[in-house]
Amino acid sequence: MNKKQFERMMNGRGFIAALDQSGGSTPGALEGYGIAEDEYDSEDEMFDLIHQMRTRVITSPAFTSQKILGAILFKETMERSMEGMPTGDYLWEEKGVIPFLKVDEGKEELEDGVQLMKEMTELDQLLESAKENNIFGTKMRSVIHSANPEGIKKIVEQQFEYGKKIVEAGFVPILEPEVNIDIEDKAEAEAILKDEILKQLEKLESDKILMFKLSIPDEADFYTELIEHPQVLRVVALSGGYSQEEAVDKLSENHGLIASFSRALLQDLHVEQSDEEFDQVLKDAADKIYQASIT
Repeated sequence: MNKKQFERMMNGRGFIAALDQSGGSTPGALEGYGIAEDEYDSEDEMFDLIHQMRTRVITSPAFTSQKILGAILFKETMERSMEGMPTGDYLWEEKGVIPFLKVDEGKEELEDGVQLMKEMTELDQLLESAKENNIFGTKMRSVIHSANPEGIKKIVEQQFEYGKKIVEAGFVPILEPEVNIDIEDKAEAEAILKDEILKQLEKLESDKILMFKLSIPDEADFYTELIEHPQVLRVVALSGGYSQEEAVDKLSENHGLIASFSRALLQDLHVEQSDEEFDQVLKDAADKIYQASIT
């Protein structure tokens, strides 16, 4: 593990850029950027286009370590280059931004009010590749759709099971048991989730360090116990479908919680913008998210 990256993630000010849209979510990301599905004919062409978009974001002068601590990548992005350098190396060596990798393989069907992660059949190979590409940490996502205690317990147990394996491989995992922001019993689900996380942390060996990526809670400062826990490096928040304005407002009410936003960061970027327009829109978004993340 890179000690400088660890210290920066522990003490740095800023947010994490979520640039990890995978095969299923890439068409939507491209459409938001102004590229419709009928403008490409194959998956390879789709991944070429999303890499061009991500390259434009990451190489922009507005994408700076003064505001951004880390960036979460998809496998396809990690394995490609930016300005002649592997993406992970470019992020750290040229931008001072810590690289993370999305490692989950999607979600199971809804059961017990939740969607568990699919079995990670390629995790060992992916972690080997991540090591070769100088990746600092990982991220994996499952989703809670109701305040079902049994389902939430299963989600947390699964996240910790994989998380411990990832720690043993030399990475810092981000566990992401997302709570759907549109459910009626969101606050109740968050209470059950926090209790289950704290139970698992009590059983965790003292040398294992984790991060969490959680939906912005209904109750301000609800995750303070996790933020202050000695085995939790950082707790970051996903925008979860909130608009940029909503996400930033809600985040600012939660001290010590930092952003790991995708939609709220990228929503106003467009393929037809000039470089000057693109950079200014990205700068404005980064400034807003940064200010909310340092409360």
